[in-house]
Amino acid sequence: MDCPFLYNKQNQLNPTMKFLILLIQTIDTVNEAVGKFVAWLTVLMVVNVFIVVVLRYTFSIGWIWMQELYVWTHAVIFLLGAGYTLLHEGHVRIDVIYRDASIRYKAMVNIFGCLFLALPLLVLLLDRSLPLILRSWMNLEKSAEAGGMEGVFLLKTVIGVFAILFALQFISMLLRNFITLLGHKVPSSHQEDASKDIAL
Repeated sequence: MDCPFLYNKQNQLNPTMKFLILLIQTIDTVNEAVGKFVAWLTVLMVVNVFIVVVLRYTFSIGWIWMQELYVWTHAVIFLLGAGYTLLHEGHVRIDVIYRDASIRYKAMVNIFGCLFLALPLLVLLLDRSLPLILRSWMNLEKSAEAGGMEGVFLLKTVIGVFAILFALQFISMLLRNFITLLGHKVPSSHQEDASKDIAL
């Protein structure tokens, strides 16, 4: 498909499109790496819960910090893994129309959702959470429980990181679907084959 927005006179992708594709693949790579990192945290969480249960019900021993640790780990997994899950389309879609729709229709729905639903919400979340995060850092906030975890400010920082990583993945999704509407398929970051036109 010869699209002036995509190709130059030599039928090669123009520099703008090359940059957008590189940006998409860079964002995807970042969330892929973060997702694989937090996946290992699930192992830590399972081991932590196992130890807490064994100590409490076998030896009647328990530490508040150890109980808080698996709650924190659980929060980090869900918050930082959100972008990875979106990258792999793992979030639940309840839409009987979308499922069997054309590629063009799906692209338009995704663009609308990114622009008017997801990104504004994440910008608002980041804006509202920044004062909370900064205040927590200023006070080096720690757990309100005696013997609890020290770095509550680190946990609260994850909220901001979540908003940024999730928003970046929605930007990747937005750009990918925009390019799809122009008739070009953006390869995933782990795919070797570059660009192939798609029939819309």
